[in-house]
Amino acid sequence: MCSIQYFLSAVILAGSLFGQTAPEPMNWTTAQDHQNMMDQLGIKALRPGPSGRAAAGAPNAANYDPAKANPFPDLPDVLTLKNGTKVANAKMWWNKRRPEIVEDFEREVFGRVPKNVPKVSWTVTETIQGTLGAVPVVAKNLVGHVDNSSYPAISVEIQMTLVTPAHAKAPVPVLMMFGRTGFPPPAPPAGAPAPSPGEDPPSTQQLVAAGWGYAAITPASIQADNGAGLTKGIIGLVNKGQPRKPDDWGSLRAWAWGAARGLDYLETDRAVDAKRVGIEGVSRYGKAALVTLAFETRFLMALVGSSGEGGAKLHRRNFGEAVENLTGSGEYHWMAGNFLKYGTAESSFGSKTAGDIPVDAHSLIALCAPRYTFISYGIPERGDANWLDQQGSYMATVAAGPVFRLLGVKDIGEKQDYRVAKMPAVNTGLLDGELAWRQHDGGHQDRSNMKYFIAWANKLIHHIPPAQ
Repeated sequence: MCSIQYFLSAVILAGSLFGQTAPEPMNWTTAQDHQNMMDQLGIKALRPGPSGRAAAGAPNAANYDPAKANPFPDLPDVLTLKNGTKVANAKMWWNKRRPEIVEDFEREVFGRVPKNVPKVSWTVTETIQGTLGAVPVVAKNLVGHVDNSSYPAISVEIQMTLVTPAHAKAPVPVLMMFGRTGFPPPAPPAGAPAPSPGEDPPSTQQLVAAGWGYAAITPASIQADNGAGLTKGIIGLVNKGQPRKPDDWGSLRAWAWGAARGLDYLETDRAVDAKRVGIEGVSRYGKAALVTLAFETRFLMALVGSSGEGGAKLHRRNFGEAVENLTGSGEYHWMAGNFLKYGTAESSFGSKTAGDIPVDAHSLIALCAPRYTFISYGIPERGDANWLDQQGSYMATVAAGPVFRLLGVKDIGEKQDYRVAKMPAVNTGLLDGELAWRQHDGGHQDRSNMKYFIAWANKLIHHIPPAQ
């Protein structure tokens, strides 16, 4: 049925190219869209993803046995060209190897940003004077209108809030944060637990107290976080409401594109030091923050919180969440359609696994070099579940280190090979280089690492916090 619907939609789209009325956006369910992508790729069956809730020993239980965690222990070498030549210097990295890695990610993993993405025009809708913590601030609510003149049936209005210290004497560094916009910050929901004694203040308060600003940007205003939304949002607008092709971008790349458009605005705001802007996110937005830094080189730094599979976790690790979770209907929309191939059990091209992906998380982290990249996790005991595979993310961070060193900056300083490197103790920061790692003793958040991120970044960008 889905194949027939896709054929009909293609016919309608073709008709529109000859001057007929543009078609309405497709209103498929997630299941229909997912099946359509499988049909395009010739996939008959996907392997089911493991469950984090299944009892140990159940057929679909996630693996948490380190002895079984590395079925594909050898990662693609970030400093070897596809023709086997070793990368000997920075010029070879920038001109040859980095473009190879970018192409692999765009074709197989995250998808390509189309060349015809419309322009975005920003409007300040409201300016508010207020206080955040003890700091007087200026908050601006903004809307980024995406030009939809080519397809008026879909409207995309990017929501962003910029908050800067009111009495700053010079433009301030800014951390863009994927999440909820608006000022003042939303009140805690009814019934929310009170902060624990000694708990860190909200990240936003920590930032403005250190003389930073922050920009909150809402991912859902750029692209929906589900498969049913792929014919809407910015992806749907560019595709005129029709389904994706296998190498089209997914939501992670779309959110990164939206963040880059937010940076376009920040470059025009006199309160912002646009050369010292970072990107931050936790969980799926941690994935998006890492993707943003990797592909948008105008961002100087990132705090990548608890990003897991699709972020800093190695695809080749069988521990907790797996590639098959990303290829299933619940998460495939984050990725390019082509990524489904790596969860295939039966198809016209056989079966592929994580070991067939031409790149991995270490390659993504390497694309951030030599910019400032802070990989952050919490602990399972507080809710940052084993599902995220903190150890696998540490291995990826270690394996990305040679690129940072090649480009003349410091990595985390781990001396062991990534295959055997073990995470340092909780609350032990490896913060002496442009690549950084710290596992805090909190849960599924990076607020507990924010003061360490700020101190680390201040040293690198030579920012002096205001006197308290």
